[in-house]
Amino acid sequence: MHNNHQQTPPASPYNSNAASTTTASKDNSKATVCIILATSFFSFLFIIALPSTSPIRPLTIIRPDPALFPNQPISLTEIPSAPTPPSIAYFISGSAGDSARILRLLLASYHPRNHYLLHLDLSASQTERDRLAITIQAIPIFKAAQNVDVVGKSDYAYPRGPSAISSTLHGASILLRLASDWNWFISLNAGDYPLATQDDILHILSCLPNDLNFVNHTNYIGWKESKKLKPIIVDTGLYLLEKEEIFYATQKRELPTAFKLFSGSSFTMLTRSFVEFCILGTDNLPRTLLMYFTNTPYSYSNYFPTVLCNSDQYKKTVINHNLQHVAFNKTISTKPLSLKPEEFDAMIQSGAAFATHFQFDSPVLDRIDREILKRSPGKVVPGGWCLGEPANDTCSVWGDASILRPGPGAKRLKKRIVDLLADDKYRSMQCRDE
Repeated sequence: MHNNHQQTPPASPYNSNAASTTTASKDNSKATVCIILATSFFSFLFIIALPSTSPIRPLTIIRPDPALFPNQPISLTEIPSAPTPPSIAYFISGSAGDSARILRLLLASYHPRNHYLLHLDLSASQTERDRLAITIQAIPIFKAAQNVDVVGKSDYAYPRGPSAISSTLHGASILLRLASDWNWFISLNAGDYPLATQDDILHILSCLPNDLNFVNHTNYIGWKESKKLKPIIVDTGLYLLEKEEIFYATQKRELPTAFKLFSGSSFTMLTRSFVEFCILGTDNLPRTLLMYFTNTPYSYSNYFPTVLCNSDQYKKTVINHNLQHVAFNKTISTKPLSLKPEEFDAMIQSGAAFATHFQFDSPVLDRIDREILKRSPGKVVPGGWCLGEPANDTCSVWGDASILRPGPGAKRLKKRIVDLLADDKYRSMQCRDE
């Protein structure tokens, strides 16, 4: 999140349209809003600047099981038969009562090559958080791979406010510290679920350049200008320990001219390089946009698309699709719907890697487990690393985690990505003006 060129100081962040009977009352109103904005902004920066809170993990350092990650001898003559599978860093978050959903999502999206950070926000009790960590530590494959952690000290993350950005950047910074070998970052919430196995996803990603960012984006503003971009908000999740509602200022501000705004969705698939650019980079653009979005409603779905499309370094790396399936109301297209059983076939044939807005214990999840992931209740998804007998727990015995066994989900995902990249048409969809 840094830029060395100087810019003309921005105009006032709001325009006051209310008539004022006296100059003094107008000045007092402006001063009040400025104080509110300044308090919120510096609270945001303070949270971002805090050292990454240590995840819950045993004090003694335990090495991953060498059976999962054997030392491969380097041959100067032998040509590798397949590319080395990549690794994904998953940040999985939820609120009070979501620990069972997070655990199910973790099991459904687990692979020893990946890294997982679980986050229950402050609305959850510390008891629930500790119980989740204890459950994780008791699962043999998680202990063997040493690749699942739980955030010990959490923050609030309101979907409608910038605290969601703060929480995601915080999680990404911890994952950067925990592991140096992951290639992509995906943030999931308790309502998400995979539509392909990790063997399917890693197999397809191993054939792609590792500099592609999968992000839905558009700079068509339309109705969002008055509802989501001009309003000024204060997200109490940035500075209060108690859960309070976001509140709106009476004034609104003009749209920026120093950069172009892009909107998208809360689900993204980002490269490690771009995540480092946002958190550790020397270009000031990510921090400048962080300041702007501190007081913008629904800023999480706007932040990453706007950073990508205003960066000369990264705007050519964007694929205008996030590989997630979402069902929308046909009459109110901006409101996602909970996925229902009758939508199962369309959802699977979409070729998406994930879907969202599943209700707790939805029968659709059971069908995905049974027909798509081949996952038994309470177990991880079988993959090429599982060596046990099918009659017992297939993944109770494990081997080399770099061996993948892709299935039909890989073919669906491949078709989706080939369609996106065919004839370089994706370039015409990158950060374009509409």
